[in-house]
Amino acid sequence: MSESAATGAAVQAPQALARLEALQQRLRAAGPLPLVPSGSLVRVRGLILEAQGLDLSLGARCLIAADGQRRVSAEVVGFHGDNVQLMASGDMQGLAPGARVIPVPGDLRVPAGRELCGRVLDADARPLDRLGPLQAREFATLSGAPINPLERALVRQPLDVGVRAINALFTVGRGARMGLFAGSGVGKSVLLGMMARNTNADVIVVGLVGERGREVKEFIEDILGAEGLRRAVVVAVPADAPALSRIRGARLATALAEHFRDQGLHVLLLMDSLTRYALALREVALAAGEPPAARGFPPSVFARLPALVERAGNGGDGGGSVTAFYTILMEGDDQQDPVADNTRAILDGHVVLDRRLAERGHFPAIDLQASISRVMPALVGPEQLRRVYRLKELESRYAAQQDLIAVGAYTPGNDPVLDQAVQAHAAISGFLRQGMHEAVDLGSSRAMLEQLMEPYLAPAAP
Repeated sequence: MSESAATGAAVQAPQALARLEALQQRLRAAGPLPLVPSGSLVRVRGLILEAQGLDLSLGARCLIAADGQRRVSAEVVGFHGDNVQLMASGDMQGLAPGARVIPVPGDLRVPAGRELCGRVLDADARPLDRLGPLQAREFATLSGAPINPLERALVRQPLDVGVRAINALFTVGRGARMGLFAGSGVGKSVLLGMMARNTNADVIVVGLVGERGREVKEFIEDILGAEGLRRAVVVAVPADAPALSRIRGARLATALAEHFRDQGLHVLLLMDSLTRYALALREVALAAGEPPAARGFPPSVFARLPALVERAGNGGDGGGSVTAFYTILMEGDDQQDPVADNTRAILDGHVVLDRRLAERGHFPAIDLQASISRVMPALVGPEQLRRVYRLKELESRYAAQQDLIAVGAYTPGNDPVLDQAVQAHAAISGFLRQGMHEAVDLGSSRAMLEQLMEPYLAPAAP
């Protein structure tokens, strides 16, 4: 070694030693590094993956090493002996026996905040709209803490949804949970879009869970529109997504709504549909070996439905609120469908859409007799309730005698109430109809109801 090289090495040695000592000090300050145990994939049975060598709880998340550098996300859904049962939330192609299964510690944290307005996300809160990365400065978890029911504010403030029939006849309160019950193709998505554009809310969260992929872009561009999207966050998980992704999408939409509520904002949560969420729960439960009960639905489905719905509603007094509308798809327009029957009992009201009305071009196709708002008596005065009951009475009487009226067997003068029902039917039908892009506020809806029913009201009792 030359004299100059030896001199340079002698100069660099103390510097390297100093860097090494600084690194050792940082490692000692950080404490012992946690060891993350991993397991291995031993069995695949349908949609269920089994891994050994793991000590995890239900709901824990894992990453499974697939071919190349790809990682498949999975979640613990059950146990089989000493093995944990996993279900993947991504494509399982490329998984091999003995693949490494790595636990992911902690609950999933997702971006939240007003910066998400105008964006479209998938079930993992990743942007689908190609508008660049999310610029959120706040985060939320998918598992919200339950609110003490005695600490919730009462539903006492009416909410304007911009739909005349709902505003006047089924008034919705801020913080209520309502259901839209309908078969396929009767206008429930259009009704959701009308409320999203016209409702007086600070933020709108839309969960498109398990619907056709074509409908996602159609709902955003044609039904929701640019005006509605500007103050909305859309979570889109189409029907071809794995069951865990559909479940996570519903939970993500609810978690975002909860986060905005905790900031004191008034939120409108629209979820289309709660039935697809229940079907995803059924798929996971059956794959994990849970026995079916009512029409193939395992009991755990009916335990998890209210757990999701109860996360909406009012916060504390003077705080924010989440007013939720859930669509429930009735198979064959059967109102005794297990999901429809169960959710009807846990919601604050329901609006039923009638296929016969839709086939006659009557939109929104609201069935007056089958719909109800349980919070309405606390939101409106007795005079409006009297008008609503009178309108329902006249329409019910007309519907009962509609066949006789159609064949000309109706004779005026024999039944005074039926005479009034026939006379008022055309005006009531016009009152209930509303164009897709027409908005009628709460005050106008009440005034129009008063004007419509004034000739048909009996004098109030002294």
